[in-house]
Amino acid sequence: MWYNIFMTKAHQIDKNLRVTMFSSATKVAGQGVGSAYIELIRLLERDATDSLTIHENSLKKSHIAHYHTIDFHFFLSTFFTKRFNRRIGYVHFLPETLRQSITLPEPIFRVFCGYVMKFYKRMDHLVVVNPDFVEKLVALKIPREKITYIPNFVAKDKWYRLPQKTIDEFRKEKNIPKKQFVVLGAGQIQERKGVADFVELAKRHPDLKFIWAGGFSFGRITDGYDKFKKIVENPPKNVTFTGIISREEMMKFYNAADLFLLPSFNELFPMSILEACSCGTPVMLRDLDLYHNILAGKYIPVKDLDEMDKQLKKILEKPTILDKYRKLSAEVSAEYSEEALCETWKAFYKEQHILTTKNKSS
Repeated sequence: MWYNIFMTKAHQIDKNLRVTMFSSATKVAGQGVGSAYIELIRLLERDATDSLTIHENSLKKSHIAHYHTIDFHFFLSTFFTKRFNRRIGYVHFLPETLRQSITLPEPIFRVFCGYVMKFYKRMDHLVVVNPDFVEKLVALKIPREKITYIPNFVAKDKWYRLPQKTIDEFRKEKNIPKKQFVVLGAGQIQERKGVADFVELAKRHPDLKFIWAGGFSFGRITDGYDKFKKIVENPPKNVTFTGIISREEMMKFYNAADLFLLPSFNELFPMSILEACSCGTPVMLRDLDLYHNILAGKYIPVKDLDEMDKQLKKILEKPTILDKYRKLSAEVSAEYSEEALCETWKAFYKEQHILTTKNKSS
């Protein structure tokens, strides 16, 4: 483990401002944290300038250390103050979201949540992907001025609408009839993702095809593991669980779906929503408060299983309803563009560096 952290992987984007990314997110497949990390690294590499140098998992001296995951050896590196002038933490979860994601004995869970908050409080500044989490962090005694909201985004050259011929070929490959209505869900199979409602909805619509792309990224400690393991091993006839799949295949599933449904009870800013929108797929979501600001009504809102059922029946009776939401998905995709967010991140890093310089000189 410590060997890996000393292995420097540098991306020459600049010679002036040096940023070290600390992350192990890609080691666990099928989670949004890994997708968000990959997208950010690709974005900064693609839009190379003469003002930034990016290193990954290195103890080489940098102006900024940006922590994407909370590994213990990363936590220890926060004490190397001569190596990193400023520490930035990416908030992908809070204790309340962890409780609905993993199952641990209560004493261990409390210790783990305490560690999470200690990690966040070691940071000089935090970045959240949803504005609603600013207030929640403030309630956990993080100063408001130490929190910045920067949304997620996806690469348009990786998530896009495929030609109809390619979609038809993919459906044929997966034994999905050309005209069968497909409802797609995605994410880790766990309680807070609303997988139980997804399966129940499928039972109410036996003529439709329901596909859930994702698996048990955290194995047996996944919340609801035993219950969902049984469902995955013996699903209704019209339900398919793909398990953890590649990003390339995931993109094809978005394209093959008529509707993307995410029935989660608790989220930050799911990468799956942006991926679906970028592929031009209409989106239906459990109407959580956190979506109101970041998606501004550009999805089909449902409060529970019965409303999912009601809205789905309306769509089946009048398929042209989805035309409106395809256009709205395109608007979401355009709003969270790579171009705008690349400039946002570069400006953020520069601002943090300036703050560090000011603090040292004062």
